[in-house]
Amino acid sequence: MEIRQLKAFLAIAEAKTFTAGARRVNVTQAAISMQIRQLEDEVGLQLFTRTPRRVILTEAGEYLLDRARKILREHDTALAEIAEVAGAEHGRLRIGSASAEFASQQLPKILQRLREKYPNSDLSVSAGTSQALVDKIMHGEVDIAFVSLPVDNSSITTDLLFTDEIVAIAHPSHPNANEKFISAAALAGEKLILGERGGNTRRMIDDFFHAANVRPNVVMELSRQEAINQMVENGLGVGTAGAKTIADEIREGRLVSWMIEGAEINWELGLARLRGGYFSPIAKEFVALCKESFVERDKRLKAGK
Repeated sequence: MEIRQLKAFLAIAEAKTFTAGARRVNVTQAAISMQIRQLEDEVGLQLFTRTPRRVILTEAGEYLLDRARKILREHDTALAEIAEVAGAEHGRLRIGSASAEFASQQLPKILQRLREKYPNSDLSVSAGTSQALVDKIMHGEVDIAFVSLPVDNSSITTDLLFTDEIVAIAHPSHPNANEKFISAAALAGEKLILGERGGNTRRMIDDFFHAANVRPNVVMELSRQEAINQMVENGLGVGTAGAKTIADEIREGRLVSWMIEGAEINWELGLARLRGGYFSPIAKEFVALCKESFVERDKRLKAGK
């Protein structure tokens, strides 16, 4: 049972087809088919049931799946630990980010500082939803990720980086622009521009409306906070955002905000990684740099800069 065979098996199990699995591990379909045949010959059982559109794991395949993931995680950990012997300037870190704003504003400087300490490091960054990134951590595809908290997975440990209270935002021309608060019923009656379903913040907002027994009039669902802000700035509806993150727009008169009566909704950003997994020196340095960056950001926001 070889590492390349297990990687091929895992790729097909997750991609559901031999063709997509082959692309994941950068081999031809013929090559990956041969690797699976060799693996099935070794274990003495069929691992996949082939159908015209997809492959389905057999009972033997389902048993091997968890084992393969554990073996490959141990394999990656061993390589990472051995790489440390080459010197502190080396290291690999695969980073995921569910926050486009953070990835564009803070992450570049953090990575620059990380590269100064680890000049020969192998760094990569990928985007995705919080849940997708947690899945990638579980599958050994990402080492650490910026995600919306909380994470409902006992195999994941997190470090809190940033907390922001969710407020309603509107265009300054809104009839109630001078108000400080908005009720659940009044907010539900607006043309609402919210984040897409599946995120923690959207779930908490939906739970708030459900508890208030009102049905929100959602006209747009967008994946990025910046897009929500732009839509509201153009007078296309009322949205929600973190009070700290839209401080500049409020100060510059591009938006107004209301506290939401009866709501205590906080957006929390944290770093997620595998609980009990190998915590490499480069990962530890990365976490320290991130915490330092968010402390500095919080100070700037409070100072209005």
